[in-house]
Amino acid sequence: MFQDSPIYDRLIAERGDIPTQVRREAERVSREIEFAMQPLLQSGGHAPPPGRPAPPAPTWQRSALPPGPQSL
Repeated sequence: MFQDSPIYDRLIAERGDIPTQVRREAERVSREIEFAMQPLLQSGGHAPPPGRPAPPAPTWQRSALPPGPQSL
């Protein structure tokens, strides 16, 4: 994109090639997410992988907030 730009070349020399670093990091994170999601995708997203128990259902309940000061 900016290969023939002396300003861009100087910035890369001073600061590093940030767009390339970001691209590589995004690709690495994407691969990690794909690896982590494989068991879920293989099971259709409905059941835990074989040999793993299902996680317990949430036990918290929503409750109303106590009344606060009334403003008129």
